[in-house]
Amino acid sequence: MTAAAIVLLLVLSGFFSGSETALTAASRGKLRAQADKGSTGAARALAITEDNERLIGSVLLGNNLVNILATSLATALFTRAFGESGVALATLVMTLLVLIFAEVLPKTYAITNAETAAARVAPLIQAVITVFSPMVNAVRWLVRGVLRLFGVQADPDSQILAVREEIAGALYLGHSEGVVEKEDRDRILGALDLGERAVEEIMLHRSQIEMINVDSDPETLLKQCLESNHTRLPVFKDNPDNIVGVVHAKDLLRGMHRMAFGAEASAQGMRDFKILDVAMPPYFIPDTTTLDDQMRQFLRRRTHFALVVDEYGSLEGLITLEDILEEIVGEITDEFDPDADMAIQKSKDGHFLIDGAMTIRDLNRATDWSLPDDEANTVAGLVIHEAQMIPTVGQVFSFHGFRFEVTGRKDNRITNLKIRPL
Repeated sequence: MTAAAIVLLLVLSGFFSGSETALTAASRGKLRAQADKGSTGAARALAITEDNERLIGSVLLGNNLVNILATSLATALFTRAFGESGVALATLVMTLLVLIFAEVLPKTYAITNAETAAARVAPLIQAVITVFSPMVNAVRWLVRGVLRLFGVQADPDSQILAVREEIAGALYLGHSEGVVEKEDRDRILGALDLGERAVEEIMLHRSQIEMINVDSDPETLLKQCLESNHTRLPVFKDNPDNIVGVVHAKDLLRGMHRMAFGAEASAQGMRDFKILDVAMPPYFIPDTTTLDDQMRQFLRRRTHFALVVDEYGSLEGLITLEDILEEIVGEITDEFDPDADMAIQKSKDGHFLIDGAMTIRDLNRATDWSLPDDEANTVAGLVIHEAQMIPTVGQVFSFHGFRFEVTGRKDNRITNLKIRPL
């Protein structure tokens, strides 16, 4: 009778050990997918793992109860059979039995089939949690009190790792093991980062924006539009800060065609052409808008082009939907992008030749480096920030484990750099 009770307790111990491993190791994402397909066990497992402190407390309480009771029964059984030496024999036998059948075996199965095992044991563990809940709450209160004495604040609702960090860690691990391609890793991480980055980090600076003067004659307007690499151009009046519209190349051509060849066409028609008649109202956004929010706004407004202003309303730059998508899929190029394939060149001496206006994020993404982008968005900005000056051509700096050599400068802008790891 005693031996049968010991066997039953060992089975219960194995159940508790395996359940703990399964429920803590199971992927919440996979459990959610199974729950969405109708699995009640997966749904219960998700609900149980919402409060890990209560779950682990209940399972450990049950596991320790059965282990201690099984050991006590075995000690009594062996003592009756072998006398005082039975204590040592019971300790040896129970250690082996608990280790093999109540720990290693169930935990190995649980870690191998975590989601399946979690869904199967969830109903029983839910009942255990309900029964042990009062005692677990008392233990939880006691533990928090002891930890508080040592200055440790325990928050059961906080996750040790954020979801984004968990995904990023899995991607980096998969890439290091050759399971995930670098391009796939960068795309997923780029999508996850959209909510944490502002439009000012990737916008085209105002100094590089092509603009159209509203007072230009039609011939100049047409020539500028045809020679531009862009289909949308801001229109300014009097000074470049005063943007009064945005013209699309097709709208400009349609308007000119109508004035020249339409039903009301005349010899004077083209000279009377007004670009504001075909321009769209400008769309301004603050520079603190996140990329995720701005992408949603672009899709909602059915537009691809926005002008970025600072807190004083001054023009800072512009951003397009393509710029945001490039943060996910990488550089999007076409036949009108000049030198699209020459963003980074590697010289024979191991240096990387780059444009100073290249963003630090793009450089890190292309080279797998980890240059910081907290203080500056572009590589040139990083050099100026670290040097605390505007360097001249030929100056060399070393910081963050890299060597930076200035190879080009125009006015106060660093245009070209040579970089290599130290």
